[in-house]
This record gives sequence, C-alpha cells and structure tokens, in this order.
Amino acid sequence: MLAASYPVLDAFLTMLYFFLFIIWIWLLIMVFMDIFRSHDMGGWAKALWVIFIVILPFLGVLVYLIARGGKMHERQAADAARQQKAFNEYVRQAAGTPGADTASQLSQLADLKAKGVLTEQEFEAQKAKILAS
Repeated sequence: MLAASYPVLDAFLTMLYFFLFIIWIWLLIMVFMDIFRSHDMGGWAKALWVIFIVILPFLGVLVYLIARGGKMHERQAADAARQQKAFNEYVRQAAGTPGADTASQLSQLADLKAKGVLTEQEFEAQKAKILAS
C-alpha cells in the first residue's frame, strides 16, 4: 500500500530484496564450500549437513554458522597458506633456483671435508653433483 503511493520506495524495496537475495546466495555458497573443505568432518557428517541445509535452508545455514562458523575463517586461512606454500614450491622448482635443501647439503659436504672424511676430489665431485640437480 505504501509503495503504491511512493514509486521510488517500491524501487528501493526491490533493490533491497535483490541485494538480500544475493547476500543469501553468497552465504549459502560459502557454507557449502566450508563443508566440503573441512578436513575435520567425515563423509557422513558432511552429508548430514548438506541434507539439513537443502531441506531447511535458512535454519540449516544459521545452525551451521552458530555451530561451526567461528572456525570458518581459520579453515580458509589454513587452506590459503597451504595453497601459497604449494605455489611457492612450484615456482622454486620451475625456476630451478636452489632451495635451502641444496645449501644444507653443501654445508654437510664442507663439514665432512673439514673433518677429513672426504678428499678434495670427492668433495668437488659431490659438490658438482648437488649443484647440477
């Protein structure tokens, strides 16, 4: 009734409903992503959460946020850290830059040479082998 006499209010209410719907869809997607990315839940627990959210979407999402929402950010941060670590490892391997592993191997070789376990020729051969890989 109020919107009939104020057409601008009708437009604002339509935009509000639209944005609330978009926020709801975004929240639903985030909850589903968190369910499937959780490593601390088994398959049955994930299935039960999905069934609960599909059958009773509003109540299911709200209960999920209350029960497990506090750790959603921590799980996302841990996942992002794992992805960043994997990416850094891939870049290091693709670029062919020696990592800390090579430096530690060379340090061990130098220690063995200093202790007299390796001769100069053995040291140089092992050093060339490590640097070539």
